[in-house]
Amino acid sequence: MTTRPASADHLDHAALPVQAKLAAAWTSFMLLYVYVDYFHLYKPGTIDGISNGVVFEFDISPALMTGFLALIAIPSLMVMLSMTLRPRASRAVNLIVASLYVPVTVFNAVGESWEWAAFYALSIGLELAILAVILRSAWAWPRAATGATGATNRRPAGALQEG
Repeated sequence: MTTRPASADHLDHAALPVQAKLAAAWTSFMLLYVYVDYFHLYKPGTIDGISNGVVFEFDISPALMTGFLALIAIPSLMVMLSMTLRPRASRAVNLIVASLYVPVTVFNAVGESWEWAAFYALSIGLELAILAVILRSAWAWPRAATGATGATNRRPAGALQEG
């Protein structure tokens, strides 16, 4: 009988940079947002309304379509911005944009019937949970330690810690 060291059963959990967490959360949010809209097309009467030039209570117009594009373009851009902006700017932009998407997300339930409550509760609940992850991750972004000279005392990613 052979025995394995206890450490062989444990998987390493490498720290993930905040930027990557934010980009992953925005990617999940965007995909969920798009799929909820796609699945909404299966709701009886939706396609007939679109064929008649109406979405929800709004006439389909270039302004409405531009608004819809902006609603999905912003999370798409947040994936890139979360990875490329400097940390201070990224933190601020993530806090602002995620905060603005909370009421937008809740608005998606306005005017819906109770028979669709489970669909909207699940979709909106998941979207709000992802936005909460974004807000928490951006809010709790770790600060870089500074020494007496004002220079940061951070080790490069992957550097070994002396013990």
